Amino acid sequence: MKRLFVTGIGTDVGKTVISAILTQKLQADYWKPIQAGELDNTDSMKVSQWVENSTSVIHPEAYRLTQPMSPHAAAERDDVNIEMGNIIIPKTTRNLIIEGAGGLMVPLNQHDLVIDLISHLQADAVLVSRHYLGSINHTILSIEALRSRNIAIAGIIFNGDENRDTESIIESVCAVPILGRIPKIDNLNQHSINYAINLINI
Repeated sequence: MKRLFVTGIGTDVGKTVISAILTQKLQADYWKPIQAGELDNTDSMKVSQWVENSTSVIHPEAYRLTQPMSPHAAAERDDVNIEMGNIIIPKTTRNLIIEGAGGLMVPLNQHDLVIDLISHLQADAVLVSRHYLGSINHTILSIEALRSRNIAIAGIIFNGDENRDTESIIESVCAVPILGRIPKIDNLNQHSINYAINLINI
Protein backbone atom coordinates (compact mmCIF):
# COMPACT_ATOMS: atom_id res chain seq x y z
CA MET A 1 0.00 0.00 0.00
CA LYS A 2 1.37 3.40 -1.02
CA ARG A 3 1.12 6.40 1.30
CA LEU A 4 2.07 9.47 -0.73
CA PHE A 5 2.28 13.02 0.59
CA VAL A 6 1.84 15.57 -2.20
CA THR A 7 3.80 18.70 -1.40
CA GLY A 8 4.98 21.61 -3.51
CA ILE A 9 7.89 23.97 -4.04
CA GLY A 10 5.53 26.77 -3.01
CA THR A 11 1.91 27.89 -3.06
CA ASP A 12 -0.30 27.54 -6.15
CA VAL A 13 1.90 25.03 -7.98
CA GLY A 14 -0.96 22.56 -8.54
CA LYS A 15 -0.91 20.18 -5.58
CA THR A 16 -4.66 19.61 -5.67
CA VAL A 17 -4.73 18.80 -9.38
CA ILE A 18 -1.80 16.40 -9.01
CA SER A 19 -3.44 14.85 -5.95
CA ALA A 20 -6.61 14.22 -7.95
CA ILE A 21 -4.63 12.66 -10.80
CA LEU A 22 -2.76 10.36 -8.40
CA THR A 23 -5.98 9.47 -6.59
CA GLN A 24 -7.61 8.46 -9.86
CA LYS A 25 -4.55 6.67 -11.23
CA LEU A 26 -3.96 4.58 -8.08
CA GLN A 27 -7.66 4.19 -7.22
CA ALA A 28 -6.52 5.62 -3.91
CA ASP A 29 -8.19 7.39 -1.02
CA TYR A 30 -7.59 11.13 -0.62
CA TRP A 31 -6.99 13.13 2.55
CA LYS A 32 -6.10 16.75 3.18
CA PRO A 33 -5.30 16.99 6.91
CA ILE A 34 -5.48 20.80 7.10
CA GLN A 35 -7.78 23.04 5.06
CA ALA A 36 -7.29 26.78 5.52
CA GLY A 37 -9.99 28.95 3.98
CA GLU A 38 -12.47 28.30 1.13
CA LEU A 39 -14.60 26.05 3.32
CA ASP A 40 -17.41 26.28 0.76
CA ASN A 41 -15.09 24.98 -1.97
CA THR A 42 -12.39 22.92 -0.27
CA ASP A 43 -9.66 20.93 -1.97
CA SER A 44 -11.45 17.77 -0.80
CA MET A 45 -14.59 18.93 -2.60
CA LYS A 46 -12.62 19.62 -5.77
CA VAL A 47 -10.94 16.20 -5.74
CA SER A 48 -14.31 14.55 -5.10
CA GLN A 49 -15.70 16.26 -8.21
CA TRP A 50 -12.69 15.44 -10.40
CA VAL A 51 -12.14 11.79 -9.44
CA GLU A 52 -14.27 9.18 -11.16
CA ASN A 53 -14.14 5.68 -9.71
CA SER A 54 -16.12 3.57 -7.28
CA THR A 55 -13.17 2.90 -4.98
CA SER A 56 -11.71 6.18 -3.74
CA VAL A 57 -12.86 7.61 -0.42
CA ILE A 58 -12.40 11.30 0.42
CA HIS A 59 -11.57 11.45 4.11
CA PRO A 60 -12.53 14.46 6.25
CA GLU A 61 -9.92 16.99 7.28
CA ALA A 62 -8.41 16.94 10.74
CA TYR A 63 -8.56 20.75 10.82
CA ARG A 64 -10.91 23.09 8.93
CA LEU A 65 -9.79 26.69 9.35
CA THR A 66 -11.80 29.67 8.16
CA GLN A 67 -9.01 31.97 6.93
CA PRO A 68 -6.94 31.47 3.72
CA MET A 69 -3.63 31.90 5.51
CA SER A 70 -0.65 29.87 6.66
CA PRO A 71 -2.09 27.14 8.94
CA HIS A 72 -0.43 28.51 12.07
CA ALA A 73 -1.90 31.98 11.51
CA ALA A 74 -5.31 30.68 10.40
CA ALA A 75 -5.45 28.52 13.52
CA GLU A 76 -4.65 31.50 15.72
CA ARG A 77 -7.49 33.50 14.15
CA ASP A 78 -9.87 30.62 14.86
CA ASP A 79 -8.52 30.16 18.41
CA VAL A 80 -7.35 26.65 17.51
CA ASN A 81 -4.03 24.97 18.25
CA ILE A 82 -2.89 22.52 15.58
CA GLU A 83 -1.45 19.52 17.38
CA MET A 84 0.43 16.80 15.52
CA GLY A 85 -1.08 14.14 17.75
CA ASN A 86 -4.56 15.03 16.48
CA ILE A 87 -3.59 14.38 12.86
CA ILE A 88 -4.18 10.66 12.56
CA ILE A 89 -4.00 8.62 9.36
CA PRO A 90 -7.51 7.53 8.23
CA LYS A 91 -8.19 3.83 8.40
CA THR A 92 -8.01 2.36 4.92
CA THR A 93 -6.65 -0.68 3.11
CA ARG A 94 -6.18 1.31 -0.10
CA ASN A 95 -3.40 3.56 -1.31
CA LEU A 96 -3.64 6.99 0.32
CA ILE A 97 -2.89 10.36 -1.24
CA ILE A 98 -2.25 13.06 1.36
CA GLU A 99 -2.22 16.70 0.26
CA GLY A 100 -0.15 19.20 2.19
CA ALA A 101 -0.64 22.94 2.69
CA GLY A 102 1.73 25.24 0.80
CA GLY A 103 5.38 24.24 0.73
CA LEU A 104 7.57 22.20 3.04
CA MET A 105 8.51 24.98 5.43
CA VAL A 106 5.00 26.29 6.03
CA PRO A 107 4.40 26.42 9.81
CA LEU A 108 1.56 24.48 11.39
CA ASN A 109 2.11 25.92 14.86
CA GLN A 110 4.98 27.51 16.76
CA HIS A 111 7.13 24.37 16.47
CA ASP A 112 6.03 22.11 13.60
CA LEU A 113 6.27 22.58 9.84
CA VAL A 114 4.63 20.74 6.95
CA ILE A 115 7.84 18.75 6.49
CA ASP A 116 7.47 17.50 10.08
CA LEU A 117 3.96 16.33 9.24
CA ILE A 118 5.31 14.15 6.41
CA SER A 119 7.63 12.42 8.88
CA HIS A 120 4.81 12.12 11.43
CA LEU A 121 2.58 10.38 8.88
CA GLN A 122 5.43 8.17 7.63
CA ALA A 123 4.64 8.96 4.02
CA ASP A 124 6.77 9.18 0.88
CA ALA A 125 6.94 12.64 -0.68
CA VAL A 126 5.79 13.57 -4.17
CA LEU A 127 7.14 17.04 -4.97
CA VAL A 128 5.15 19.20 -7.38
CA SER A 129 7.26 21.73 -9.30
CA ARG A 130 6.02 24.47 -11.62
CA HIS A 131 8.29 26.55 -13.85
CA TYR A 132 8.89 30.20 -12.98
CA LEU A 133 11.97 32.33 -12.39
CA GLY A 134 13.49 30.84 -9.24
CA SER A 135 11.77 27.46 -9.46
CA ILE A 136 15.04 25.58 -10.01
CA ASN A 137 16.34 26.92 -6.71
CA HIS A 138 13.07 26.19 -4.90
CA THR A 139 12.90 22.65 -6.28
CA ILE A 140 16.48 21.74 -5.39
CA LEU A 141 16.13 23.28 -1.92
CA SER A 142 12.94 21.26 -1.37
CA ILE A 143 14.67 18.03 -2.32
CA GLU A 144 17.59 18.86 -0.03
CA ALA A 145 15.19 19.59 2.84
CA LEU A 146 13.43 16.24 2.39
CA ARG A 147 16.75 14.41 2.31
CA SER A 148 17.94 16.22 5.44
CA ARG A 149 14.95 14.74 7.30
CA ASN A 150 15.49 11.28 5.77
CA ILE A 151 12.08 11.41 4.10
CA ALA A 152 11.68 9.00 1.21
CA ILE A 153 11.10 10.81 -2.09
CA ALA A 154 8.83 9.06 -4.58
CA GLY A 155 9.72 11.65 -7.21
CA ILE A 156 9.01 14.99 -8.84
CA ILE A 157 6.03 15.90 -11.00
CA PHE A 158 6.26 18.99 -13.20
CA ASN A 159 3.00 20.87 -13.57
CA GLY A 160 2.39 23.29 -16.42
CA ASP A 161 4.16 24.27 -19.62
CA GLU A 162 7.32 22.39 -20.52
CA ASN A 163 10.76 23.91 -19.97
CA ARG A 164 13.37 21.37 -21.01
CA ASP A 165 16.34 23.38 -19.72
CA THR A 166 14.81 23.61 -16.25
CA GLU A 167 13.56 20.04 -16.13
CA SER A 168 16.85 18.53 -17.29
CA ILE A 169 19.00 20.39 -14.77
CA ILE A 170 16.64 19.54 -11.92
CA GLU A 171 16.72 15.88 -12.92
CA SER A 172 20.53 15.94 -13.14
CA VAL A 173 21.16 17.75 -9.86
CA CYS A 174 18.45 16.14 -7.74
CA ALA A 175 18.90 12.58 -9.02
CA VAL A 176 15.36 11.56 -8.06
CA PRO A 177 12.71 9.99 -10.29
CA ILE A 178 10.80 12.32 -12.59
CA LEU A 179 7.30 10.90 -12.44
CA GLY A 180 5.96 12.96 -15.32
CA ARG A 181 4.75 16.36 -16.44
CA ILE A 182 1.18 17.53 -16.60
CA PRO A 183 0.50 20.33 -19.11
CA LYS A 184 -1.78 23.17 -18.09
CA ILE A 185 -5.35 21.88 -17.90
CA ASP A 186 -7.85 24.61 -18.77
CA ASN A 187 -10.98 22.62 -18.03
CA LEU A 188 -10.63 20.56 -14.90
CA ASN A 189 -13.16 17.75 -14.82
CA GLN A 190 -13.33 13.97 -14.64
CA HIS A 191 -12.45 13.60 -18.31
CA SER A 192 -9.31 15.75 -18.17
CA ILE A 193 -8.14 14.14 -14.92
CA ASN A 194 -8.70 10.68 -16.41
CA TYR A 195 -6.65 11.65 -19.47
CA ALA A 196 -3.80 13.00 -17.33
CA ILE A 197 -3.27 9.72 -15.45
CA ASN A 198 -1.50 8.40 -18.54
CA LEU A 199 1.15 11.11 -18.19
CA ILE A 200 2.27 9.95 -14.73
CA ASN A 201 4.50 6.95 -14.06
CA ILE A 202 4.18 5.72 -10.51
